[in-house]
Amino acid sequence: MSLIPVPRVAVIVVAAGAGTRLGQGAPKAFVGLDAHTILRHALRHVFAAPIAQVVIVAPEGRVGEALTDAREEAGERVELVSAVAGGATRQESVTAGLHAVWPDVEMVLVHDAARALTPPAVFARVIEALQAGADAVIPALPVVDTLKRVDGSTVVAAVDRSVLAGAQTPQGFRRTVLDAAYASADRDHTDDAALVQGHGHTVRTVAGDDLAFKITTAADLERARAIVSPAPAAASIPRTGVGTDVHAFGGEGTLWLAGIEWPGEAPLQGHSDGDAIAHAIVDAVLAAAGLGDIGTHFGTDKPEYAGAHADAFLRRTREILADAGWRIGNVSVQVQARRPRVSARRHEAEAVLSAALGAPVSVSATTTDGLGFTGTGEGVAAFAVALVLPA
Repeated sequence: MSLIPVPRVAVIVVAAGAGTRLGQGAPKAFVGLDAHTILRHALRHVFAAPIAQVVIVAPEGRVGEALTDAREEAGERVELVSAVAGGATRQESVTAGLHAVWPDVEMVLVHDAARALTPPAVFARVIEALQAGADAVIPALPVVDTLKRVDGSTVVAAVDRSVLAGAQTPQGFRRTVLDAAYASADRDHTDDAALVQGHGHTVRTVAGDDLAFKITTAADLERARAIVSPAPAAASIPRTGVGTDVHAFGGEGTLWLAGIEWPGEAPLQGHSDGDAIAHAIVDAVLAAAGLGDIGTHFGTDKPEYAGAHADAFLRRTREILADAGWRIGNVSVQVQARRPRVSARRHEAEAVLSAALGAPVSVSATTTDGLGFTGTGEGVAAFAVALVLPA
């Protein structure tokens, strides 16, 4: 075995979070992506980055498991690895990690294990910026969504996204700067860069990466799993999925159905616009690709979809499938309702839905001869079948 020089860089991998929003019944870093945990995948990229001491901060009782994951992934860098127990807050956990950093280390990177797919090149960019003289460096991505400042459910003003960026990890610091900031910290901050900036230091940015997203929700977990375990290239057989949705009349405003507005018709109830046709399409497409359902990606915990129309749902669904290596072949959807008369605007509906989904959508309509809640005019039901193929 060749001797590895003592590195001047340390990476603290923060893996002590409970992960309650993920809802998997285990600390987030120890949830599986495939045969391996989120932490194991994060460490794989850490060990592929420039050489560094690696300190893992794990929940009490999981330190041994974290160390096993690290040693199995470290290869020749196994002597650079240690693990410690974290605290009740993120800052307490980082403090515990800092206490384990070797005296010779001059630069410290703090990395969230939940950003398990962060490419090694991001670590390299942060280290290079520190070596060039920066006190603090974070990877960041430009904000691409249109942003609004709101008061409750009311839009107050547009926000200029040109001056905003999404912060990622690893966040890198000169060791003396980070030590001093933590030694005098008197309150919790959202991240380490905010703590350091609060002590008067300039924080620089380098390019982040789309793969450095944080696994926080069930939808994030599905996305990560699809990336690490993509559909086999040989599996060229199309897949199908079925989706259904129902909504009762009685909402506010005007009726939106099949992605188009129906002036004069009673609206449907729902977290978004109650568009049963669009929602059934989303469920069918996601089911065909094995990517969960509409509740996974557009649930009531996603306020940005409150009042949203079909275009937002279908375009985002198309993006989710593309990220997972699928393309949409076509969708057929049937609506059961006494009103509105969908057949009168069928071609318009098909054009709107097809444009948003990026694939042909055919729409048909029927009634139930007065039977059931759709027959009595209490609501609308939709049933969709989708075909998807490997991209």
